[in-house]
Amino acid sequence: MSGGIQSVERAAAIVRVLASQNEPMALTQLATSLDLAKGTAHGIIRTLVDVGFVDQDAETSLYEVGRGLLELGLDRLDRNELRSRALNWSDALAAHTGESVLVAVFEGGEAVIAHHVFRPDRSVQDLLTGSRLALHANALGKILLAYDPRSARRLPEVMESLTYRTITDRSRLLRDLADVRDQGYAAAVEEAEPGIAGIAAPIRDKDGFVIAAVGIHGRLDAVCDARSRPRATQTKHVMDAGRAISRELGHGRDL
Repeated sequence: MSGGIQSVERAAAIVRVLASQNEPMALTQLATSLDLAKGTAHGIIRTLVDVGFVDQDAETSLYEVGRGLLELGLDRLDRNELRSRALNWSDALAAHTGESVLVAVFEGGEAVIAHHVFRPDRSVQDLLTGSRLALHANALGKILLAYDPRSARRLPEVMESLTYRTITDRSRLLRDLADVRDQGYAAAVEEAEPGIAGIAAPIRDKDGFVIAAVGIHGRLDAVCDARSRPRATQTKHVMDAGRAISRELGHGRDL
């Protein structure tokens, strides 16, 4: 096997190790885990840093998967285009659930509302488009965090408490995000505001990357059952909407 091919294999191995860890790693840890000489590992990882596939913290010198790699192949939809692609399905979701529908994207460490469909009861409501939400305290933010390991790793040890039910412990939230990935949806019950709950699902591009989240937001008794668990019918509607919008973006279709 040529040296060039071996270098590519070693670079891929380094990226896989970093992606599998919950915390950034030191150069010595990386070299030891792959049975590489420290100098060899350093040369490869410096190249990965230069191309944006690995990030190095300026203070700790630790390494983690870079955003350049996580965003590789992502469709660069702006908010207006995402809104137009999601419009029909989000309107239908509001009609089926009777609740407000939000579509959010990840920007600047927060969930930013790209589209808002009012609750279809003709009540007075405030338009939330452009609003920013704390990632850790709502269902939309949990979806965005769950599928962005770099952002999840950068969560502080203790996060802001917005209600008595807000998850503020980093370890507990990471476990919650693992459940989100397993079940395919996220829920937040009175975590951002008393009496309010939400359910969200991922929106994927044609390559399968999660680029946004869609969900419902409303009264606790309308979104959840008597035991404060997300209602199965509401959850199904949200997940169906996420899959439909993803298909609109090319995911799961033969192109």
